[in-house]
Amino acid sequence: MTEHTDEGLVLDQWSRRLTQALQILDFEVDQKLVLELTEQSRSVSPSAGAVSALIVGYAAGLAAKVGKTESSAAVRSAAEVALQLCRDGAEGGPDAQGWTNSGQ
Repeated sequence: MTEHTDEGLVLDQWSRRLTQALQILDFEVDQKLVLELTEQSRSVSPSAGAVSALIVGYAAGLAAKVGKTESSAAVRSAAEVALQLCRDGAEGGPDAQGWTNSGQ
């Protein structure tokens, strides 16, 4: 086995253990998407990957809970928003011109 395959196996096992422990048995982790998100988030800060993954997961959970979309689709949608912000870099994105700076 190669190192990459070993890491993939470890991540599969970890994902399974964690989803079982959290009792979210119907959720399949899209590891490639999560890893891409954490990698791209480094364009903002070395530590932004963990924060990005948490916020994307939270947003996806909210969307799935209110019935807007199925959980995997909610993750993909939230991750795409985060990935777009990563492409905009540390200075771009909604906060640069969005409602948080408008006093609303």
